[in-house]
Amino acid sequence: MWEKIRVVFTIPELRKKILFTLGLLAVYRVGWQIPLPIIDQSQMADFFKHSTGVGQLFQQVAVFSAAQLNQITIFGLGIMPYISASIIFQLLGSVWGPLERLQKEGESGRKKINEYTRYATVVLCIGQSWAYLGYLIRSNLVLDQFLVNGTMTFGWQLVTVLTMTAGTIFLMWLGEQIDEFGIGNGISLIIMAGILAALPGAIRELLQDSSFELGSGSGKLGLEVLILLAVLFVGVVAGVVFITLGQRRIPTQSAKHVRGRRVYGGTRQYLPLRVNQAGVMPIIFASSLLMFPSILFTQLAKGYPNGLWTALDDVFSNRRVSFVYNILYIALIYFFCYFWTAITFNPKDMAENLKSFGTFIPGYRPGKRTADYLEKVMVRITYVGAGFLGVVAILPTVIAGVFSVPYQVANFFGGTGLLIAVSVAFDLVQKIDSHLVMRNYRGLLEKG
Repeated sequence: MWEKIRVVFTIPELRKKILFTLGLLAVYRVGWQIPLPIIDQSQMADFFKHSTGVGQLFQQVAVFSAAQLNQITIFGLGIMPYISASIIFQLLGSVWGPLERLQKEGESGRKKINEYTRYATVVLCIGQSWAYLGYLIRSNLVLDQFLVNGTMTFGWQLVTVLTMTAGTIFLMWLGEQIDEFGIGNGISLIIMAGILAALPGAIRELLQDSSFELGSGSGKLGLEVLILLAVLFVGVVAGVVFITLGQRRIPTQSAKHVRGRRVYGGTRQYLPLRVNQAGVMPIIFASSLLMFPSILFTQLAKGYPNGLWTALDDVFSNRRVSFVYNILYIALIYFFCYFWTAITFNPKDMAENLKSFGTFIPGYRPGKRTADYLEKVMVRITYVGAGFLGVVAILPTVIAGVFSVPYQVANFFGGTGLLIAVSVAFDLVQKIDSHLVMRNYRGLLEKG
């Protein structure tokens, strides 16, 4: 492995791409630490630490948006507005005719959709940053020198909104520069960098709560628990890798064409269908959707204690012991798995493409019967993929409850962060492999 890594850095073009990517990620991490001067950062961190509903929402959003909403910085919104705009246009492309035609125009249509996505990102940034700043003002987290009669002046509000908007647009530009001149998917790498940046703090917190003694009875984690957590982490990562790369290969055969004295075609190939076709999107949608009842019931429980709202608040806020919450979580993941797969996977178009290329699935007529077969197969494998996502999603809450480890540590045993990190890492390795194979070197994952 070390020899393969050495070979990677001996190729000038590949070395330049990797160093360029690392440099831009370093720029992102520097900006991630620069706070805006309008907020008392220590007071704000303490506020969100004791604010269960909103604090959990901001923590969840920060995982998949490379943001730091509990410490307002120039990159406070992260890349989430751009991701939201991309999802909106992807969904619209399946139901709105003009956008669907743009998607089918190839490179020119893709550039036009990217342009619309950027404009939508600016609009979302302005709206989200203004709403976020309004919440901070109502929570009395803005420093007094920026307030006039208890209200922040319009000038400072405008400066803050434009700064956070510019920060997100700059992150979007960084991602596009990585796509063009670096290696890997820029937006995904920025998100993964934000996830992995929390790993040292989680390890430090875990070590502080450990005694490194067998059968520790001091309320801290014993050595046997640490070993079990390490083995469990390796097992979870191996399972995530297995399902992420899992495919259902459907055999296909191309028709034979006789041209002169030669016969072309007739080869047998396969059509790969991913088991986890929806990726990480179902977990993002389900976790975000469940956050809003948590905030609502928390506020209602404060106004009407010792009643129904208090019981509902316990169900949605205390996730470590909430069986009902986990069941709802898994049910929503199943729903969004099938929903997102129906949006992104079109068996009718795939059957028509196979037919136009003279390829067919043995035993099924081209056209409608092929489309029905592909849809049936996708429904079955999506059920397995959704079950896997459900298990991975609730693992952090289960591990936090069973082993009494901090939730920040348990997040690395499953959930959105682990799935994103593994998926982006494999995509990066595959792109590095393509450069190596193009120059007649062995790939990183190829056995010697």
